[in-house]
Amino acid sequence: MKIIENYSSLIGRILISLMFLLSGINKITGYSGTQGYMEAMGIPGQLLPLVIITEVLGSIAIIIGYKTRIAAFLLAGFSLLSAFFFHANFADQMQMIMFMKNISIAGGFLFLVANGAGAISIDNGFSTPSKDNEAV
Repeated sequence: MKIIENYSSLIGRILISLMFLLSGINKITGYSGTQGYMEAMGIPGQLLPLVIITEVLGSIAIIIGYKTRIAAFLLAGFSLLSAFFFHANFADQMQMIMFMKNISIAGGFLFLVANGAGAISIDNGFSTPSKDNEAV
């Protein structure tokens, strides 16, 4: 059914992006701790504002379906970079799980790059199917 497809796309966008939105907000509230962690991992702390902007604005763009393919491409890249820079200690099982989580999330974002936001989005003018156009 087309209506299930449309609402599944919306809910999927919300679910895959919510983690990044909350993470970005947590980075704002715990700025100095996050900056210290980045520096301990060899990443310049001056990049933190860019990280926050990417997570918060990228996730909001995907949730509302605005420039979804671009935002999803950026967050896929962000997820891959995070996996390799922060979770590449494969001797630690938890880090291996986190690495695979990030790789999987990148895959989900690449589905958005390939398929777009779906009907219920700014990209597609919030077009919801009428009963006449609904596929069975």
